[in-house]
Amino acid sequence: MSLDLCADTLREHDPDRFGICLLAPADARPKLLTLYALNLELARAPLASNEPLIAEMRLQWWIERLEDLGQGKPQSHELLTPLAEAWGPRAAAFAALAEPRRRDTAREPHDGPEAVAAYVRATAVPLALFAAEALDDGPKAATPAIQAQAEGAGIANWLAGLPALQGLALGLWDPSPEALATLASMARAKLAEAKAHRRQVPRRVAPILFAGAGVKPILAAAPKGIEALNAVQPSEFRK
Repeated sequence: MSLDLCADTLREHDPDRFGICLLAPADARPKLLTLYALNLELARAPLASNEPLIAEMRLQWWIERLEDLGQGKPQSHELLTPLAEAWGPRAAAFAALAEPRRRDTAREPHDGPEAVAAYVRATAVPLALFAAEALDDGPKAATPAIQAQAEGAGIANWLAGLPALQGLALGLWDPSPEALATLASMARAKLAEAKAHRRQVPRRVAPILFAGAGVKPILAAAPKGIEALNAVQPSEFRK
């Protein structure tokens, strides 16, 4: 997967993060494009089969290939090759993005809003921190803002994907309007927290705080239920 193909894939399937790449300095784009393209593959891997064991094997394959990159083993692969060129051995750390996806292989809904927030903290937040590293590997004063933004936007994106996730048994055991309203409130609180810390974010890192144009409509629709979320916009699970 060339960088151009990474860009095309993100443009189609993850337009918000593609927008981050466009806003970022040109020298950081190879790292961002390959990182975000990898994230898409890791999100899709548990859905490769309805059989949990096969799905987990698919995810484990990615983990092992990332570990290989950390050991300097060359990879002839459409995504792993440009990922290695952009990140080098550091790419091995991205196995941390795959581990939380193991729960998706079991196709079990989340117990409630807190469980969803924990899942987002384990997936979207580390992804955002790796993206920040691609932009500026300097002082970490911006970390609280980045973490809060990633969690808030991540919950909103999860809500956007809920109609599809519910059909895959990856949504909520109780997808009531009350539960969705709680999630929307949690997202708003985290986005407000990020805004309060925005002055600590260097200009070079600021593109990561782009939440996406669809966040406000999603959070407004959530308390009205899944059907209202479904009417907001199509989404490929917003992972």
